[in-house]
Amino acid sequence: MEESHRIWTIPNVISFLRLALIPVFGYLILAGHDVAAVLVLVVAGATDWLDGALARRLGQVTVLGRVLDPIADRLYILVTLIGLAVRDFIPWWLLAVILARELVIVVAQTFLKAHGFGYFQVHIAGKAATFALMYAFPLLLLGSLGGTFGYVATVTGWAFALWGVGLYWIAAGIYVGQAVRALRPVAA
Repeated sequence: MEESHRIWTIPNVISFLRLALIPVFGYLILAGHDVAAVLVLVVAGATDWLDGALARRLGQVTVLGRVLDPIADRLYILVTLIGLAVRDFIPWWLLAVILARELVIVVAQTFLKAHGFGYFQVHIAGKAATFALMYAFPLLLLGSLGGTFGYVATVTGWAFALWGVGLYWIAAGIYVGQAVRALRPVAA
């Protein structure tokens, strides 16, 4: 499907709303309103799926939408990680590992753009990593509820988090490989 340069499409409006919820979510997580924060994450996750499905179904795939979607995903992940680290739900090294991965992607993407190439071709490993992390964070937040439910949520959340981080780095390797293959003829 060909991408348009339109801005005001239904999927893009949904993406803008998802972005607008990030500061609300940040406040909720830092203030310890964990159930409300999880609800915002659920809404964000649902709108993440909805904007893409509508874009394809309505023929409203746009260049802006292709950029907004991963930006929103990464901002939710970043705000969640900062909130969880500040509240000692996760160690700071986890935040550092994910930020290092993002730095690798930004550098590789910058090289591609500087040589006239587009964005990375999204890989299933990257989608699976985001999916795993988006499940991990609400579960880790729900761990604050304590009791058996909190314990199970924490253990399951950590399983998703570690799986997600591993997949995140595997996807980074795939994306760097894409960049190297694209730039190899330029270097020659």
